[in-house]
Amino acid sequence: MSLTLRLMGAMMRLTVRPVMRRATDPQNMRHHFERAARRWFRPVPHMHAIPSLFPTPGSDQHAARDALWVGAGPVMSDQVLLYLHGGGYIAGSPKTHQALVARISRMTGLRVFVPDYRLAPEHPLPAALQDARAAHAHLLQRGYRPEQIILGGDSAGGGLALALLAELCQSGQPPAAAFALSPFCDLAFTGASVRDNGQRDHFFPGDRGPYLARMILGDLAPEDPRASPLYANFPDCPPVLIQVSDAEILYDDARRMADKLRDAGAEVTLQIWQDAPHVWQIFDGWFPEARAALRDVAHFLRRFC
Repeated sequence: MSLTLRLMGAMMRLTVRPVMRRATDPQNMRHHFERAARRWFRPVPHMHAIPSLFPTPGSDQHAARDALWVGAGPVMSDQVLLYLHGGGYIAGSPKTHQALVARISRMTGLRVFVPDYRLAPEHPLPAALQDARAAHAHLLQRGYRPEQIILGGDSAGGGLALALLAELCQSGQPPAAAFALSPFCDLAFTGASVRDNGQRDHFFPGDRGPYLARMILGDLAPEDPRASPLYANFPDCPPVLIQVSDAEILYDDARRMADKLRDAGAEVTLQIWQDAPHVWQIFDGWFPEARAALRDVAHFLRRFC
């Protein structure tokens, strides 16, 4: 582990964890996330982010959702990455994650479509999944075939990408591949790491899980596969890459998700990093472990480009 990661990890535990323990106001949480993105998530050379719209079911043009087309340097025209941002289903946006996806674009040549899906508690689940499915349908309408689309996401967006993956596999439209960074896969919080890493996680106290679940689930049960892909079915699943840190409360979400996908017959690569913070890849440019993990993501994705 690099000295920079050690120092930044200690700082996160001292500054971010207390904020997350007290957080109750979604608007305040969004403000903190957006401010952190501006301060800590470094832009990528030749990055471009083009505003766009995508229709949602039953909407007219005025009710369409925002999105960003993100790239960095030359991008391919015949393949696309559909990326779903993290933020606990409560915060985050395409703008907060544009630097992360631009770095992935820079390393792979993929053009990235990042939808601004609806957030809880104003729009509890399955609203986010409905918007993710609409974003995928929009890419199909633009001429991409299912096998030309790759799914990706981090944290809640990683869980959302896997929930979307399950629906696409069940409907006979599997993507080329999928990847998930520190995915949030079990809103029932049944993983042992929720307890075992409750004091070790850089960001999240383990005992805050039930409070978060109440904010985002709406009328869904925690084990509903639209909220928790750990309980979904994945017929004819394409290859999947999952990255997680052994220090996260979501460590067992990732480990059990990998087992679930393998049991479904999928080729799964599970990469476990030592004592890294939740979604450490987003801190690209601050410590070497972030870039190293993104290189592994890019190596995986280049198999399908």
